[in-house]
Amino acid sequence: MSRVQNVVIGSARRVAGWLPDRMLPGGGAPDPLIERQAELGRPTSRLDGPLKVTGRAPFVTETVLPGQLSAALVHSTVTRGRITRLDTRAAEAAPGVALVLTYRNMPRLGIVPMPGGANLFAPGSSGLPIMQDAEVRYNGQVVAAVLAETQEQADHAASLIEIDYAAQPAATRFADAKATARTPASILIEKNHVSVGGAERRLSAAVHRVDNVYRTPGHNHNAIELHGVTAAWDGDSLLVHDTTQAIVPEARALATVFGLKNEQVRVISPFIGGGFGGKGLWDHQIIAVAAARVAGRPVRLRLSREGVYRIIGGRSPSEQRVAVGADADGRFTAIIHTGYTVMPTYGACPEQFTMGTRTAYRADSFELLHRHLDLDVVPNTFMRTPGETIGTFAVESAIDELAAAMDADPVELRLRNLPDRHPISGAPFSQHALHQAYVDGAARFGWDRRTAKPGERRDGEWLIGLGCASGGFPYARMPGANVSLTLRRDGTVAISCSAQDMGMGTTTVQTQHAADRLGLPLDRVTFTLGDSALAASPMAGGSAQTASILAAVISAADRLRDELLKIAGADGPLAGLRGSAVRLADGGLAADPGRHDTYRAILARAGRDEVTVTGTGAPPLEFLKYTMHSSSAIFCELRVSEVTGEVRVDRLLGSFDCGTVLNPKTAAGQLRGGMIMGLGVALTEETLFDERTGRIMNPSLADYHIPAHLDVPDIDVIWTGIPDPHSPLGARGLGELGTSGVAAAVANAVFNATGRRVRDLPVTLDKLL
Repeated sequence: MSRVQNVVIGSARRVAGWLPDRMLPGGGAPDPLIERQAELGRPTSRLDGPLKVTGRAPFVTETVLPGQLSAALVHSTVTRGRITRLDTRAAEAAPGVALVLTYRNMPRLGIVPMPGGANLFAPGSSGLPIMQDAEVRYNGQVVAAVLAETQEQADHAASLIEIDYAAQPAATRFADAKATARTPASILIEKNHVSVGGAERRLSAAVHRVDNVYRTPGHNHNAIELHGVTAAWDGDSLLVHDTTQAIVPEARALATVFGLKNEQVRVISPFIGGGFGGKGLWDHQIIAVAAARVAGRPVRLRLSREGVYRIIGGRSPSEQRVAVGADADGRFTAIIHTGYTVMPTYGACPEQFTMGTRTAYRADSFELLHRHLDLDVVPNTFMRTPGETIGTFAVESAIDELAAAMDADPVELRLRNLPDRHPISGAPFSQHALHQAYVDGAARFGWDRRTAKPGERRDGEWLIGLGCASGGFPYARMPGANVSLTLRRDGTVAISCSAQDMGMGTTTVQTQHAADRLGLPLDRVTFTLGDSALAASPMAGGSAQTASILAAVISAADRLRDELLKIAGADGPLAGLRGSAVRLADGGLAADPGRHDTYRAILARAGRDEVTVTGTGAPPLEFLKYTMHSSSAIFCELRVSEVTGEVRVDRLLGSFDCGTVLNPKTAAGQLRGGMIMGLGVALTEETLFDERTGRIMNPSLADYHIPAHLDVPDIDVIWTGIPDPHSPLGARGLGELGTSGVAAAVANAVFNATGRRVRDLPVTLDKLL
């Protein structure tokens, strides 16, 4: 990202600030549907649940195409170097082998489109050439692929390939790379370096201050469903079944890489068994598509769990300095948040740990800076709540330390410093009720039972502690969301788009919304997604998909109303009315006083079997004018063994300010799931990286520890339920929000129990003995 981008985004924000509210979602007034919901707001079970629990939901690697081959990958064993000998003869002669693909016979391809510049939503995760030469650029990079009649034959043949390398010096050490760290001009769409009010000077003069370094390790993606792809060519037309979070962006990227027109590529992904940011466009999809073209047969390639670790990036490790100064009354005078994360030059996904700090608290001065380290590693990528997960750990730990130094209650200190508008830009909040979330959460959790002095509460060998932390994640709505809506003569409606459902309940919530928007019962609406041949929708990420599709459905409903008014006829009960005087309700069009015309009657009079319209979400100008964030107050109660140092979390509570909750059941599942991931960040998850060899040492679920059932405590979630007046239906995203703040709440509770401050995640027992 560049300084030019900073100027462009800054100018866009200034222009958006002048726009009247009528040009933004909501038109200056809340969506009336917020007050007259029927299906929305109900804890409706997932409509696709029966398909999944009965095994009838089609997942990618269950796809079987005629003549299909299975693929196995060979990964480099050196970090930097060049292949000097590549002997594939034994593999090619092995039973069932149809093709061995290496850089020698790989088609010449362009670089996968990466996000940035004019294409912020490109799905590429690595800017490295894919099997185009003999060069090796990180340990685990794919250097060969074997295609065979069965997976077992492919795996065996892959083990027969002999490769020698000329190893070269590699950059693998975090500490050494700091000397040549890069300072990007921007992080995503935000200016990177923010310096306001002389923060270092204000810190040195502060009555109370803390100044520490916090470290977080790398984390790997571990979705239940492994990454998989099945690719088939029909002449110059390409069909891809893929586990992807970016169906249309991937189709367009594949067209670019393979020199095709967009309409020649179709990507299908109806169900995804977890994505969390890791299921973008990686090397294995490109290799499968290229192999299918060379072999002239369909190819299925599914990564092993170790394969995911080798070539799919995760969360970047970080080193963060956080300093907070306060006056005698506990008002923040300085906030400094700077540090380093790993992002090689061929990556495009920064771990934006300072982003949440910009809106979290009011202060007289700020110093925020993010630096990138260029190491020879698999490029990192976004992982649930990127940036905020590790950024809130550092900032919220520091605030807890400041509260302890001041002998202040951690909740009261946070409430004292909550902003009433963006602390740096001054832009107004669209809606912000973190204060209420804290008050509600503290009451429900029983925060008043906390004792300030560490170690005072105990149960035998167990020291008991309570901790809290703030969390947050920005609202986003992506441009380019479209839906197709068809109203049939029998009064049923079919809506479709190319969006993805990774388990968050997209189909269910959007069907609820469409039913209420059109004035129909739930069983009269169907919602189809997961295919690039459908109306184009953006990638699923950044907690943006729900709001993006909501806006498109609203647009489609308005177009349907206008189209029905055109064909209703001059003798209908609504003749002569404009669209602004008519609403969709009770299975038809309605207007005051008491005028109504059913969908069935309108189509019957017009002699139409159906009416189809397309809806497109308006440009997301609202987040340029307003500060739009969801936020949370996380509370934790845990116990620590004085004998072994073992940590057992007994209770977690998340109190969320996240706009309108469209479905309490799916929302609670999303938030609890995020909090469980936060628990893993706090206590168990850590990618062990050997800085001597550049190799990940724990590439399996036996060695990389995610929370198991017995690790997960009782988790309570509540929310304020206050709609955001400038988002579609008042809703904001939920998928990322639950993770933010959890690691800090756990670490702060550990301090309250033991008096030991852990600034280096995860909080393992060796750090408490």
